[in-house]
Amino acid sequence: MAEPQPPTPIPGARLLFSLDPGVAHLNHGSFGAVPINVQRAQQRLRDEVESNPLRFFDRGFFDRIAHTRRHLASFLGADPDRTALVGNATTGIAIALQSLRLRPGDEILTTSHGYGSISYAVQRECDRTGATAGLVTLPLRARETDLVAQIGAALRPDRTKLLIVDQVTSATAYQLPVATIATVAARLGVAVLVDGAHAPGMLPIEVDRIGADFWVGNFHKWAYAPRGTAVLSVAQRWVDQIEPLVVSWQQPNGFPDNVEFQATLDYTPWLAAPVGLFTLRGLGLDRVREHNAALAAYGQRVIGTALGLTPEELPDQGGPDVPMRLIPLPEGVATTQPEAVTLRERISDELKTEVSLNSWNGRGWLRICGQVYNHAGEYERFAESLPSLLR
Repeated sequence: MAEPQPPTPIPGARLLFSLDPGVAHLNHGSFGAVPINVQRAQQRLRDEVESNPLRFFDRGFFDRIAHTRRHLASFLGADPDRTALVGNATTGIAIALQSLRLRPGDEILTTSHGYGSISYAVQRECDRTGATAGLVTLPLRARETDLVAQIGAALRPDRTKLLIVDQVTSATAYQLPVATIATVAARLGVAVLVDGAHAPGMLPIEVDRIGADFWVGNFHKWAYAPRGTAVLSVAQRWVDQIEPLVVSWQQPNGFPDNVEFQATLDYTPWLAAPVGLFTLRGLGLDRVREHNAALAAYGQRVIGTALGLTPEELPDQGGPDVPMRLIPLPEGVATTQPEAVTLRERISDELKTEVSLNSWNGRGWLRICGQVYNHAGEYERFAESLPSLLR
């Protein structure tokens, strides 16, 4: 297999962002980065609100929100009438959890690759309702058929009410076969919630074709939207059961209006989000995706080589289209999450490089991303300096 090569940079792409040029930003996946034109669009909306707040909320406000929802849902291949704008994927999951109306004896099942805060949300709902939380422990690498079989074997139709699976996992950059998993779960009568936090903009997806009961995704990671922009899409059979976390004047209208309207919430991130998609399309959606995935693969190789790792030791379970890659750290480094946080901060302060660091399954893992504002030299310089810092 040929070694990954850095992709040709997209001309002018770095100038679209206001990131500190003295820092290598190799962790787009955590908080994203908002292009300058999107920042300006949001600021114009803020100015509009402050120039006449009453007029902003009183004249066509709900039509503007609905128009934005239709735009974002269309991009995802989701039905706008079964999709609501929310602040982030975690919020969407909290709404889904409380709408399940769980009872004692019910079970919510998650996987060992799931996002940490979701585990807390699940446990809170279990504590509140008397349900129980179950966990499917999955390996770092597995054949798709084995992985699906393992999840299917853990489902108990008489007990499991919800399975939560990530489309692309955060800590381990694993792209799970969510459509296949949803099919298996549906046969057993188990509802599925897909945490697609990273999917919008990153992957070519058709939400309605996945077949999940609930799907959540952030636009502020890979779709260039302002932070605080996400969607919750639900299957038709759940529409009338969805309850918002906060009750507002739109409660009688039902989903999605009752979820979206929260009185004096700042709605400017949502309304500016289509400008992010415009920017993404202007650069070329496929071009951006191919560039980012190739750059992340190149970065993984040069950093892994610097740490003395062979290609076989570098996980690629995300597949060739995921612009996030893992590099295992030496044994004994960052084996706990507090140690991982401390090391990440040292890398930020001493190497002027932003990365993601996690302790997973008792080992430290470095996660890097590729984005249009990155270039090969950033990964190469990081690879040169990281080994001495770890020593």
